[in-house]
Amino acid sequence: MSGMRGFGAGVAAPVSRTATAGKMQSQTLVESVSGYLAAGKQNAELKRELTEAKIQLIAAKAQSQENLRLKALLGIAEGEVKPIAIARLIGATSSSSRRFATLGAGSREGVAVGMPVRSPLGLVGRVLEVSRTTSRVLLITDSESVVPIRRAHDSLPAFAQGRGDGTVQIRLINLGVNPLKKGDAFVTSGSGGLFRPGTPIAIVQKPNSDGAIGRVLGDAGSSDYVAVEPEWTALAKPSISPPAPTP
Repeated sequence: MSGMRGFGAGVAAPVSRTATAGKMQSQTLVESVSGYLAAGKQNAELKRELTEAKIQLIAAKAQSQENLRLKALLGIAEGEVKPIAIARLIGATSSSSRRFATLGAGSREGVAVGMPVRSPLGLVGRVLEVSRTTSRVLLITDSESVVPIRRAHDSLPAFAQGRGDGTVQIRLINLGVNPLKKGDAFVTSGSGGLFRPGTPIAIVQKPNSDGAIGRVLGDAGSSDYVAVEPEWTALAKPSISPPAPTP
């Protein structure tokens, strides 16, 4: 019987080895599939975490830029001219040839018709209409807006008129040979008594026969917060002292 059992075991051994090898291969295949599925789940989680991190980074950068703009406006507020109000532009026209913006401050904050509106980069426009809580601003890019300006480095006088497309036409007062060059900077001249002199307006983008097309610095589309300033005449008005009594 011992010999018979040995012979049977010898005959069955190849079959057992084949079955065992197949079982091991099946286990290896299952483990591989399980590992692949687990790795795919981990990759999906990592991608989701990476997307969330990118969103948080974008939000942090936006908050940082907003803080810089607010600091710039606070720097203006600490200067010689104290703003009437600092508020957010809550809307602006972009498809029409007329260029207006809505300001989140009104008569309740002391805003009045005619007051200049500026961003940290330059002049945005002037107040056209006022309600209790909001104001309508005529942007300097509007075709009805005309601002007296001068070239920054030599005080060459000119006017900036809106073109209705986000730029201004710089028109020279003294006609003749056009001295304007690309990159020339223009600021308000103070003529007319509305805008404080020295406020940045535009950079010459393309000289033409009438003067030049200027790229506006205080673009309403990129200005979240703006400052409303008093009219220059109200600041520059000399005080009148009563005449001394005659002895």
